[in-house]
Amino acid sequence: MLDNLNWTAAMVFVFFFLLVTVVGFVAARWKAGDLDQLHEWGLGGRRFGAWITWFLLGGDLYTAYTVIAVPGLMYAVGAYGFFAVPYTILIYPLIFLIMPRLWNATHRHGYLTGADFIAGRYGNRWLELAVAFTGILATMPYIALQLVGMEKVIQALGFSATGWASHAPLTIAFIILALYTYKSGLRAPAMIAFIKDIMIYIFVIAAVVIIPYQLGGFGSIFEKAKVVYDAKAAALAAAGKPANVGLTLTPAQIWPFITLSIGSAMALFMYPHALTGTLSATGPNAIRRNAVALPAYSLILGLIALLGVMAVAAGIETPNGDASMAIPLLINKMFPDWFAGFCFAAIAIGALVPAAVMSIGAANTFTRNVWRPFIEPDMSPQKESYLAKLMSLIVKIGALAVIFWLPTKFAIDLQLLGGVWMIQIFPALVAGLYTRWFNGWALLIGWAVGMLAGTYMAMASGAVAPTYALFGTSFYIGLIAVVLNFVVSVVLTMVLGSTTQDETSDADYEDAVPTR
Repeated sequence: MLDNLNWTAAMVFVFFFLLVTVVGFVAARWKAGDLDQLHEWGLGGRRFGAWITWFLLGGDLYTAYTVIAVPGLMYAVGAYGFFAVPYTILIYPLIFLIMPRLWNATHRHGYLTGADFIAGRYGNRWLELAVAFTGILATMPYIALQLVGMEKVIQALGFSATGWASHAPLTIAFIILALYTYKSGLRAPAMIAFIKDIMIYIFVIAAVVIIPYQLGGFGSIFEKAKVVYDAKAAALAAAGKPANVGLTLTPAQIWPFITLSIGSAMALFMYPHALTGTLSATGPNAIRRNAVALPAYSLILGLIALLGVMAVAAGIETPNGDASMAIPLLINKMFPDWFAGFCFAAIAIGALVPAAVMSIGAANTFTRNVWRPFIEPDMSPQKESYLAKLMSLIVKIGALAVIFWLPTKFAIDLQLLGGVWMIQIFPALVAGLYTRWFNGWALLIGWAVGMLAGTYMAMASGAVAPTYALFGTSFYIGLIAVVLNFVVSVVLTMVLGSTTQDETSDADYEDAVPTR
């Protein structure tokens, strides 16, 4: 089990893990509030300014699996893996426009989740339940994939075991995560995000300086990678398969790349964890400042993606064709043991921050939009907070169970479907911020059509895949499904008439409250 352990790297890894554990528990005293109130435990009392929100959203959206999967896809297929960069750029103008309006309305009416806003805007608790169900369903595999990222770096440290013992380090890490999240709520990942983001920046800057120097510069890297990609493409073509591998996009990849980028941007801030991070801000201006500043993370993401090309040029061979091991193996090859341990710690902490926020977002959603309206409408604020804390533990246990008993491929497939599902709440949430014209029942039926169509197209692709062929061209499934969703919602609203039950007024969406 420990025969091949890199002790130097492991000790550095454990040091930083213990550091963030202490920080996680100390965070309960930071910006002190009554953690028996859900808005304090689950939203940090809405007291995170622009600077804190920048770190929190960066830590929340740019996850451990991002650091593993994006360059891993670049390693496996080349340029197509770069789709994550434009979509994380496209999203921020959208956030600049829509999220301040959402913050204003939620603050005015005491809403804590996206589904709270849906319920208030449309007066339809079944649409509220649909939005809540979608968020929880899509979040579970997303948390599981953070565990996958953490397991990859633990394996790269040289820890090897079989059966239950293989999951022991991961289980210990998530028990610790569960405890300080239960105690400190959103304050814990917000404070740890400072450490995580600084470590990731150090890791990436060192990588894009040192690794190219060792490989003879970027020109040499791209030349070597092109030879490998061309050989892969030739082998696929000889086997009668699509040769969609290369240093640049093939013609068949252009529309999938464009639509996947647009659709992913539309889905990203629909997730409960993204909304949780946004609604914890002190005001709409803090959100606007973040929309301007967060593209700095997209710059880092572009550099992270290039690590996949560097791994190809460095001759990294992954076990069993597992592309997600490319970056851990590259780190081991290119860096001294102590710095490899630092990098692995950065990636592992990059799993803890989003996993914590995701579990909190899912717990808030379940408590506010499933249990309270359908099971216990008169629950006290203290019980509401207690139930959310309990649910955050259950969500983490569920994600850990996915890793224990289901193949990693299953979790990845579910996460790909998660984006297809989350984009289906875009018409209800975003349209609701600008108009009360839509009918809640029409939006509910549109949501159902989009969910069914998206899931069907994903399964009909042979395996869960992000694209589906229409008229001889492939498009992102989520975008196709949300167009169907929107068309159905418009047509049925014209038949049924607009919603009349609306708790909000036009003034609620404007900056009528103090902003910072």
